Amino acid sequence: MDVVLIDAGVGNLFSVHKALERVGARVHRTQDPDVVHRGTKLVLPGVGAFGDFMHGLRRRGLDEAVREAVARGVPLLGICVGMQALFTLSLEMGEHPGFDFLPGRVLRFPKHPNLKVPHTGWNQVHILRPSPLLAGIPDGTYFYFNHSYYCAAENPQDVVAETDYGLRYASVVQRGNLYGVQFHPEKSQAAGLRVLANFVQRV
Repeated sequence: MDVVLIDAGVGNLFSVHKALERVGARVHRTQDPDVVHRGTKLVLPGVGAFGDFMHGLRRRGLDEAVREAVARGVPLLGICVGMQALFTLSLEMGEHPGFDFLPGRVLRFPKHPNLKVPHTGWNQVHILRPSPLLAGIPDGTYFYFNHSYYCAAENPQDVVAETDYGLRYASVVQRGNLYGVQFHPEKSQAAGLRVLANFVQRV
């Protein structure tokens, strides 16, 4: 069960790496497009600013490697900013293009009198439709979030689950071989490990 962990060079991937190993994956962490080309399962974790993340991918040629792999049908899991990158564009600190695999924009949470931004901490995931990624995960399970921007998906069929934080937004997405989670599975204890195990073993 080999998994290629794509490193855009903008964050510490140690926790994701160790969590994947805990669920039985043999992890190949890389900044090399050739390794991505050879991968049979890809994980794209992202932290920090969207623009920096996409720039890190492009600078290394990883963006084209990801596009080609996805076109071949290789399963890909985007985590946090890695999920946001699946969409058309982000309005975080300017306007930055994403992969445009899924139509939609990444927007900042609006001001709310009782909610702080970033959205940091545990929150529930409300499942809208079945997905192998959420096998064995009950509706309403809590996961750990840390983000100031959310994905406004244009196609409801791409949204597997939603979360409430002043508004209802996509927290799990799927289309074909593309999967994304806005929460951090590596920080979400048993439920998060189950999601990673589902990706490694079931997808």
